[in-house]
Amino acid sequence: MTPVLVINSGSSSFKYQLIDMETEATLASGLVERIGDPLGEAKHTVFAPQGDGPVATFLDATRTRELPIPDHTAGFQVMLDAFASDGPSLQDHPPIAVGHRVVHGGARFFEPTLVTPLVEINIDELSVLAPLHNPANLAGIVAARKAFPDVPHVAVFDTAFHQTLAPEVFTYAIDADVAAAHRIRRYGFHGTSHKFVSETAAAFVGRPLEDLKQIVFHLGNGASVTAIDGGRSVETSMGFTPLEGLVMGTRSGDIDPAVLFHLARRSGMSIDDLDDFLNKRSGMVGLAGSNDLRDIRAAIAAGDQRARLAFDVYVHRLRAYAGAYLAQLGGADVISFTAGVGENAPYVRERALETLGFAGVEIDHERNMATERGIRIISTDASAVTVLVVPTDEELEIARQTLSVARA
Repeated sequence: MTPVLVINSGSSSFKYQLIDMETEATLASGLVERIGDPLGEAKHTVFAPQGDGPVATFLDATRTRELPIPDHTAGFQVMLDAFASDGPSLQDHPPIAVGHRVVHGGARFFEPTLVTPLVEINIDELSVLAPLHNPANLAGIVAARKAFPDVPHVAVFDTAFHQTLAPEVFTYAIDADVAAAHRIRRYGFHGTSHKFVSETAAAFVGRPLEDLKQIVFHLGNGASVTAIDGGRSVETSMGFTPLEGLVMGTRSGDIDPAVLFHLARRSGMSIDDLDDFLNKRSGMVGLAGSNDLRDIRAAIAAGDQRARLAFDVYVHRLRAYAGAYLAQLGGADVISFTAGVGENAPYVRERALETLGFAGVEIDHERNMATERGIRIISTDASAVTVLVVPTDEELEIARQTLSVARA
């Protein structure tokens, strides 16, 4: 057994997953949340791996505990106690490495990186680019290194996969000196997912990754699309922050920057008000009152024109990016959908691609509507472009990258 522990730390919570890298099966997972509140909560689930892959079934029901969790260090002790009492035993199967999701690596980190004091300083310094994420990611790293002081810790950056973007792709058309002084450029996000999905898709269709032109739609509450040529990210929808690009659950995506000037002048909204407005009160929730596409579909069925318009705006943006990336790539071999919406909303997939017949894209309606799980083809046999649904597994990708560094 070769266990790797994966940590995804937020400001008041962290998720964890213990993966046996010999089988890539999840052994246990958990969530520690409401850190710093008078009463926190910890959930721990143990799995019984079945077969030779990452498929698992519940061995025990999830155990939930409520107790004070003052900080991340205390949270990690709660996690260790859960492993000790509920299993699997970390004494019998200690993790050989700990992998950490870190949102922003700036232009400094382009591969998984062994955590050192200098790397921690850099992650902290890059918090100016991701003030809501990097400090929380760093808090998890610090607490985890206390809990597991004798194993390597590896930082895996969301932005790293997009470090292959060309200068003409990541450069904004603003004053170059101002951009350089404030590190303003397109960074891209969801890189761990895009990497995992593109590599999984290549293996599934049985073709070398280096030979494929791919478009990956990661559609969840946050959403992005990436053009991948030969395994390299060459264009992606998110930019300096995750706000740019597609219409999302609560984020606006692309918008004329002058709208912000107008709102500031006419409505008196402050910088913080505008930040909150575009990140938390826009997108589908701003258009339709809900960020859940299931609610929006139900509203459309009931004749709600506001919901219909919201869905049409959402689809229009997907098509716009699909067309743009087909042009950038010069065509595509594979288009994949992943994440919560991408994997579970066939009506989104069909509407997004229904105008791309000119590029050889043909969706098979019955395949697309099928409710089976796992990776699957939803295009017709005659389609020149293979269209897939590929369940993402960012934790497994982090574990794979962590193992590669630990063994180096």
